[in-house]
Amino acid sequence: VELADSEKKCPLCGTVVYHPELTTGNGTPPYPRNIKINDKVSHSGILFIVTMLFLIPIIVSLICDFELNGKFGWSLHTVGGIVLAYVIIALPMWFRHPNPVIFVSADFCAVGLFVWLVSILTNGKWFLPFAFPLIGGVFVIVITVITLIRYVRRGQLYVFGGAFMAAGAFAMLIEFLAAITFSEFSMFIWSLYPLTACFIIGAMLMVIAICKPLKRSLVKMFFI
Repeated sequence: VELADSEKKCPLCGTVVYHPELTTGNGTPPYPRNIKINDKVSHSGILFIVTMLFLIPIIVSLICDFELNGKFGWSLHTVGGIVLAYVIIALPMWFRHPNPVIFVSADFCAVGLFVWLVSILTNGKWFLPFAFPLIGGVFVIVITVITLIRYVRRGQLYVFGGAFMAAGAFAMLIEFLAAITFSEFSMFIWSLYPLTACFIIGAMLMVIAICKPLKRSLVKMFFI
């Protein structure tokens, strides 16, 4: 970059120009000063816009359903899904430092209520014998892993190893509940495959956690 005589440093990269054999003048710099404008985005304004974006389809779907059918039918599914998405996506935005343990619990509560609403609207009898223990089991596994990772400084490999093993056992619980709730399903056929795979992965993580030299070599190899 060719600089003017009055320039003491490069206006692009900020590199100071130093040539002892050259003399520089004191003329007016040809480039304006870079004035940084610190515009802070309104957090409450963003939350208001996001809330309105979720609220508009709720109102529109309710109006359309009532105008066409004279009652609220299919729109309740839509409203429930939008509210569920708002709880998962937008609710943590209301807090500066959201605690994942609290908000994951709130997410699972919202999922459970939404599935319960669907079962009521469809006159289904599968919520208590199938969906409720299914959602509860996933919640227990996920919230246990998140809590241990957040509040326990060591032993992450043990946590993930146990989580894989619990997921494999939970696959068998899913098939068992499906066989009891829906009589057309057979018991313990497909769940043996994820059970075997998850137990192998979980055992491998446990072995890595126990064997310190192996753990150190993997850390160096994968830059963990």
